[in-house]
Amino acid sequence: MPKLLDEAQVAAYRRDGFVTPMRAVSAEQAESWRARMADSIAGFERAFPSDPTRRQPPPRLKPYLLFRWAAEIVRHPAILDAVEDVIGPDILVFHTTLWWKKAGTEGFVPWHQDGTYFGLAPHEHVTAWVALTPSTLESGCVTMLPGSHREGQIAHVDAPDPAIMLSRGQTVKVAVDESQGVPVQLQPGEFSLHDTMVLHASAPNRAAHDRIGLGISYIPARCYHTGPTRLSATLVRGANSHNHFDLEAEPKADMDAGALATHADSLERFRKASETIPEMSLVH
Repeated sequence: MPKLLDEAQVAAYRRDGFVTPMRAVSAEQAESWRARMADSIAGFERAFPSDPTRRQPPPRLKPYLLFRWAAEIVRHPAILDAVEDVIGPDILVFHTTLWWKKAGTEGFVPWHQDGTYFGLAPHEHVTAWVALTPSTLESGCVTMLPGSHREGQIAHVDAPDPAIMLSRGQTVKVAVDESQGVPVQLQPGEFSLHDTMVLHASAPNRAAHDRIGLGISYIPARCYHTGPTRLSATLVRGANSHNHFDLEAEPKADMDAGALATHADSLERFRKASETIPEMSLVH
């Protein structure tokens, strides 16, 4: 029997490539995480100003290695119960991105498949998108194309555009019938799950509030990196039963020496891996 999802929700995930919404925590807890997030990001930027000599990689990538609030979110039992319902009990966090669209800005994400850029096999990983502020049509919520994950890998191209929130403007190289898209609207403390191969996108934020969410890429322990670089990941449930990744340490405190070192090492491995698998990207 499923732990958090019911059988109809599991069937919807298999059929459509996503399931939504589920509640992880109260709106009050989500606001606490948001406030801690804003403080920690500001503290990081003060410690490591953005310039060509920056000693640390961006804090919005894999923040669960740097900050306690993110480490708490990726380990939350409700989220892990839902993830276990679709990929099984041995669960690692492979990647995480803080998605922060400022109010009234032009940033958007074109149609793409996550799995194109991770260099993982098999394509069984799942993204949990956790809302810290309202993610609505007005604020540019994620939109899914139901059933598109069943098409398998689709060719992508790079389309550099300063408004695109992906590092190289990654976008699918086929026409998408946007009328078939389903907006995934979430309130603070709610989350969705989507398959790594489902086509999804998001529009600019036209709301008066920032749209903030944490996208967490969970993988079953049987997944492996297809390149020669040995990557790291965080075990959050079960066992690292296949030993495909070096395990990352949980931060004991925000930005302590150990956390900074673990974060830098993890993203440096990812950078090296991208040299042998050009499709890989740090920003998703």
